[in-house]
Amino acid sequence: MSDIEPTTPSRSGMVALVGRPNVGKSTLVNALVGEKVSIVTPKPQTTRHRIIGVLTTPGLQIALVDTPGLHTSQKTALNRVMNETAVSSLSGIDVVLFIVEAGQWRADDAAALVRLEKLRMPVGLVINKTDRTPNKRELLPFMEEMAAKRHFEFVVPVSAMKRDNLDGLIAECASRMPEGPFLFPDDEYTDRTMRFIAAETVREKLTMFLQQELPYSAAIEIERFDTSGEQIEIHACIWVSRANHKAMVIGRGGQMLKKIGRAARLDLVSRLDHRVDLRLWVKVRENWIDSEASVRDLGH
Repeated sequence: MSDIEPTTPSRSGMVALVGRPNVGKSTLVNALVGEKVSIVTPKPQTTRHRIIGVLTTPGLQIALVDTPGLHTSQKTALNRVMNETAVSSLSGIDVVLFIVEAGQWRADDAAALVRLEKLRMPVGLVINKTDRTPNKRELLPFMEEMAAKRHFEFVVPVSAMKRDNLDGLIAECASRMPEGPFLFPDDEYTDRTMRFIAAETVREKLTMFLQQELPYSAAIEIERFDTSGEQIEIHACIWVSRANHKAMVIGRGGQMLKKIGRAARLDLVSRLDHRVDLRLWVKVRENWIDSEASVRDLGH
């Protein structure tokens, strides 16, 4: 009799998170991975890119695809490209998670659900932000109402913020992952480069500190990312679409730009575990969000 024990085959696959803006997709990806994969702010449409967070445990790897929020408004080229990115991200996916907010059903939720009608892969319903409903009995009628909107393979209530019931969601996804080798090295938690993370970190702080429409008409371009010295040297350009927006980003006496830069640098020092020299500039590209060529040129 052989002393060699049979090995358990590994499972790995792709899981896409879709839904309207601001339902907590990025927060959920970060919570599941246990690392900051996607930037998070209270403002909708923070996520602009297809970003993968990698959850790896013994014998299991789930690549979680964070997508821009699907929305009905397509007033700008940026809106259209973000919707295209979200829809195209469903190619090659093993499981789709349709994310809704507990107690909330809006026009953008319905529009996002319509986009899933023709999908052949399993679709699970995830009801997020359950921490905002203290009486869990109040969730049951809402869960039943949501579950009746289409055939869902499973329904899981979670709180990404409080990390509640994440194990239940992981178990549902894991049971549907195909057998096969890992898609990513087991020590990687995202498919994105540190250069990309630096740009997103600057945009996160800009979005947090500035109000109204300005964050949505700003893009970050990394012009220099040098790791050869004792500290990482990063030069980033903040592109805005109007001259008056440039003044707002810089602020009186340059104070707003300094505030954004200071917060971004401290965050990057923590994430990169290295000293960082971050330098920011602000430039104007008139109405870039209305030009598909400019939107794609700036990395979207």
